[in-house]
Amino acid sequence: MKIHLCSVLAGLALASAAALAQEKSTAFVGARIIPIASAGKASPEIERGVVLVKDGKIVSIAAIEKDVEYKAPDGTTVIDCTGKWIMPGIVDTHSHVGGIGGADNSATIQPSVRISDSLNPFDSGYRRVVAGGLTTINVMAGSGHLLSGQTVYLKMRMFDGEPASRMEELAYKDERGNLMGGMKMANGTNSLREPPFSGTRGKSAAMVREAYIKAQEYQKKWKDYDAKVAAAKTDEEKAKLKPPARDLGMDGLVEVLEGKRIVHHHTHRADDIATVIRIAREFGYKVVLHHTSEAWKIPEEIAQAQKDGVVLGCSIIQIDSPGGKLEAAEKTFATGGVLERAGVRVGHHTDDWINDSRLFLRCAAIGVRAGMTREGALRGLTLSGAEMLGLEKQIGSLEAGKDADIVILSGDPFSVYSHVEQTWVEGRKVFDRTNAKDKLHATGGFGAGRDQEPYFCCFENN
Repeated sequence: MKIHLCSVLAGLALASAAALAQEKSTAFVGARIIPIASAGKASPEIERGVVLVKDGKIVSIAAIEKDVEYKAPDGTTVIDCTGKWIMPGIVDTHSHVGGIGGADNSATIQPSVRISDSLNPFDSGYRRVVAGGLTTINVMAGSGHLLSGQTVYLKMRMFDGEPASRMEELAYKDERGNLMGGMKMANGTNSLREPPFSGTRGKSAAMVREAYIKAQEYQKKWKDYDAKVAAAKTDEEKAKLKPPARDLGMDGLVEVLEGKRIVHHHTHRADDIATVIRIAREFGYKVVLHHTSEAWKIPEEIAQAQKDGVVLGCSIIQIDSPGGKLEAAEKTFATGGVLERAGVRVGHHTDDWINDSRLFLRCAAIGVRAGMTREGALRGLTLSGAEMLGLEKQIGSLEAGKDADIVILSGDPFSVYSHVEQTWVEGRKVFDRTNAKDKLHATGGFGAGRDQEPYFCCFENN
């Protein structure tokens, strides 16, 4: 029996049986596979292979010898991907999709603000995200503040074929059930405004230091209180102890100081990058440097900060059109290659809408053209980004035990002729280019990007 391209041979007859599908295994067979192995491991591309998935996790990856027919385990759904390419789900470390609204003009440092409280799970931006093969995104507020609040890490899940209806369904959660995310900070020209903003670079740095000193004092108060509670011998003694007053902003900054929340820092000029590193060293927190237009000027300093455990890497943006801000005037496509050769972890991000999520692959391709290795650029789309979010044990590569986040492409990911055909998250298909609605979000046209149902009469206008 001939298997049609990416058709399901043992597919489910009814949508209500979707939950049962997770109890069975799925085999993606015949594609060229880009595994992206963890650091220190070899990860050659597999010319013809199989990815076996079960219960939302990757079970195994294996090569299939030429002229050998793959025999799947009993009860396995087989998806023929002959002639296609498979890579891990793409990780975007810096996105603004979902109708974001964060900090306001009342202050330039607002760590209590949570971007998760402003996201609309019905926003069509998430459909563009999966159309580009992105499966994990770090959504954050803008860079007009020195500290604009808490970011949120989202997984592009669907349920019974429908997008999530609640933000919590998309969010990554820690072992305690709390939403996972980082802390968005920025320096440079964006926050140089009239009071209560900083006005100068020196004042910007001073205000950030003052905020973290307050956080250290707040942290000490709670540690002292917790120590007294632990030392109390009776419930009566514990009841007499009064806890410090809660401060939501200080809670967020203490999480940064304790390594529970990574700082994602907008910065462009070399001197601004150096300031970010300097302050992170002073207070002992971990930071990802975002944009870094002039990182090529100080690669050794960044590399040393990474060795010291202060910097987790540089998440760069590739923009191929002129214009933009003055502090990015010396931006170059070569930055990724310069940093890679210096030993710096390099990731890529969309900054969507600055770069459209549907065109994210070309950002890494531009990096290759300007000096990055193919392997480094592919890691920058996947595992390096996962490492910058602290999610590398869960996503970023096709390895047994990791989430079954998979992208099926028509060809080489760095070819301008290739496109994403399917995107799978945790073993469930969330995008299929053969579906009229999905194709509309992938290619544009009248009705694309419209969040209102009345406009969905126009799918044929692609």
